[in-house]
Amino acid sequence: MITLREVRDSDLPVFWEHLSDPEAQQVAAVTRPYHYDREQSDSHWARLRGDPGILLRTVLADDEVVGHAAVYGPPEEREVTYWIGRAHWGRGIATAALAALVELEGTRPLHAHAAADNAGSIRTLEKNGFAVTGRGRGFAFARDAEIDEVLLTLA
Repeated sequence: MITLREVRDSDLPVFWEHLSDPEAQQVAAVTRPYHYDREQSDSHWARLRGDPGILLRTVLADDEVVGHAAVYGPPEEREVTYWIGRAHWGRGIATAALAALVELEGTRPLHAHAAADNAGSIRTLEKNGFAVTGRGRGFAFARDAEIDEVLLTLA
């Protein structure tokens, strides 16, 4: 069973393990400095957890921490983000977690973006009602290159 709950201090080492996984970074492509530096990661999570405008949840699969999901940004530009540990890919966890997150967040529209070659993430978003609304280019730190991105919206 997939559930969401408030983030706890004990979740942060698991998040670090997931976010610092080089193979997962390559798939996600668009990473940030906190994916590579534990001190920056700890600061990042402290900032997120202290921001009342961010809906941040730990993703649990049968009571095991398997990732996190969040909604952030101003009301007219709210964006979803999620990260599931690579060991848990391919089991529908991201789809179920995103469905639960979207239900918690009443704001519409919601936006998302993904690397154009990240078929799993695009499929997860589409299964939750997001539709491709644009394409763009962005710098993918994990790949050290510009990549194609897909922009999606849930109306």
